[in-house]
Amino acid sequence: MGHHQAILQRSSLIMDEKPENIGVIYLSWHSKQSAGAFRQLPPSFRKRWKLYIEMMLYASPETAAQVRNKIWMGDDLYIVMALPDLQQQELQDNLLQAAGKWQEEAERGFSRAELGHIADLCLHAGVGLVERSDIGSPDSRLYEALKQALLYGQQKESLSRAKRLQYMNGLIHGKLLIPVYQPIMSIQETGGELMTFGYEALTRFPKNNWFNNPLELFSFAEELGEVARLDQTAREQAVEGSIGLQSHQKLFLNMTAQLLNEGSLYLDQLVKMMEQRGLSPHHIVFEITERSGIEDYGSVLAILAQYRRQGFQIAIDDVGAGYSSLQAIIELQPDYIKVDRSLIMGINEHEMKEHIVHTLVQLADKMAIGIIAEGIEHQAELDKVKAMGVHYAQGYFLGRPGEIAGLAYQR
Repeated sequence: MGHHQAILQRSSLIMDEKPENIGVIYLSWHSKQSAGAFRQLPPSFRKRWKLYIEMMLYASPETAAQVRNKIWMGDDLYIVMALPDLQQQELQDNLLQAAGKWQEEAERGFSRAELGHIADLCLHAGVGLVERSDIGSPDSRLYEALKQALLYGQQKESLSRAKRLQYMNGLIHGKLLIPVYQPIMSIQETGGELMTFGYEALTRFPKNNWFNNPLELFSFAEELGEVARLDQTAREQAVEGSIGLQSHQKLFLNMTAQLLNEGSLYLDQLVKMMEQRGLSPHHIVFEITERSGIEDYGSVLAILAQYRRQGFQIAIDDVGAGYSSLQAIIELQPDYIKVDRSLIMGINEHEMKEHIVHTLVQLADKMAIGIIAEGIEHQAELDKVKAMGVHYAQGYFLGRPGEIAGLAYQR
């Protein structure tokens, strides 16, 4: 408390009659080697740091007009800004952009040679935001923003995490996820002709600086407890983009076991969207990612029973990639199991893989479960799983993800 009180005493923030939106950006040099590493650098360097910041803040007239105060606590800087009347997300976005810009410019302004022997010295940035409110004194609202900025600024990756969250929120709110569809082929049809049994909906997104692939995006969302929102958006956009799906074909929609554990699938909204596109529950197969684990099979079974009564089907994904595949099959009694590509890759030349998949085929036949081989990339793999009695197959050899209308199978 004393630290922030000292900051408040130095602040000469001027507030309007209606209190402004307050944003605070915190900049501080940190090193794992020493808490006071920056103070070990020559005084001339520290002086130049302060002068550089002063020039940087006022380089843009627009930004300079927003800066209400600069509060130095030693070599740490709090930049207090008055922000315009915008929605909270826009305010947060603007604050993050300003913090990221200043952090990058400041780090570029000081070469590694100038930083001397402190090899891991880096500039941390944190942001705090308190929206316009008639509740609370200006000092108490400023204190809250200062506290937020300091808290987040103590963590090395806080700003990059905030920017990744900002990008993810933009994908969700703007519905910018890109659904693509990979065909699942029926390989046991008479006459040898392969038929398109259905499609797995996959998620892509525009090229960016924060996530290289969907796995990174969904893992990040899971870390923050936001995977339900992201998953809901991905499913809805997959249904919206499923133009071209035939009445006899299935649409496989991915979902994590975490959502089943939480009991959240947001089905009401999904069903309405399906109806608008002429789809019914019998078109949809919920594909449970086996890797993420199911905590309570009893509660999950109750949830799945409700969906099955409506006509939805269930598949277990990645069978063979985790330790609980057989338990999930026995407990959930899915309509389909998808054999992980690690077991399918090179199966025509790998006796042990052949034995494992053969066992899964026998189990699936006895339980009246459809079995799908994932990751087919060569004719020899397709020939092998077909000869073994696998019902369906999926992989780049059979079709790459794209729009359903443009995925007619051609050989």
